Amino acid sequence: MVEELLGVAVGVGAAGLVYLAAAARVVKQYERGVILRLGRLRGTVRHPGFTLIVPAVDRLHKVNMQIVTMPVPAQEGITRDNVTVRVDAVVYFKVVDAAAAIINVEDYRFAVSQMAQTSLRSIIGKSDLDDLLSNREKLNEGLELMIDSPAMGWGVQIDRVEIKDVSLPESMKRSMARQAEADRERRARVINADAELQASKKLAEAAHQMADAPSALQLRLLQTVMAVAAEKNSTLVLPIPVELLRFLERGAQHPDYQAVKPSTERTAPPIESTEPSNSLDPGTEEK
Repeated sequence: MVEELLGVAVGVGAAGLVYLAAAARVVKQYERGVILRLGRLRGTVRHPGFTLIVPAVDRLHKVNMQIVTMPVPAQEGITRDNVTVRVDAVVYFKVVDAAAAIINVEDYRFAVSQMAQTSLRSIIGKSDLDDLLSNREKLNEGLELMIDSPAMGWGVQIDRVEIKDVSLPESMKRSMARQAEADRERRARVINADAELQASKKLAEAAHQMADAPSALQLRLLQTVMAVAAEKNSTLVLPIPVELLRFLERGAQHPDYQAVKPSTERTAPPIESTEPSNSLDPGTEEK
């Protein structure tokens, strides 16, 4: 009798262990468990830790609550200014309602991916090329709103959307390079012209200042000579003051001014005759 009872106890214990092994489930810290009993949502979401289900009746679906990084394949489209581009992006999202992610949508990952691709094409068609290249923050916010609106009904929250790269045709790249080069050349010319204007104003002020004090011009001339001589040059170029040229010009225009040319001809000295004169004095002839 005792042996029979012992055998029954062992059988019951073994059955209990088998049932416990079949009913025991472990939900990880970053997961949530959704129980479907005979196809219907049962109770609340199971939190991390050890939990039990009814074998062959309940089905436990574990949902990952971590942030998922999903790359969006490159989408080709035409911008509002008729430029063909290829744009790829990346979406960061997470599940905030495990039950809605299981019940409301068949595959929330696939649904978010398709919604991201469709929204990216829509953003490309509504934006200009300059916005895609320089105003990405605004486009990222608009893309996030477009994806987040339907995803909220799936129990998914869009954390962030980033446009990674914008691929342009080679002809457009060359055109943009020429445009950038022309713009830089224009700015260089404007800066150079502005510098010339400022320098001319300063030189005009210096000229007026030196006109009031002629000695300042001489001092400036000496400073220039010292600067040139400091280079240890064998040839020294000495500029002629403008006042000296004006003085010579005024002298040339004066009516009493006569230009003196050096004489190249020499006048022979008179030759004295040493021969005796044959002519008689008129007074002697009379005598």
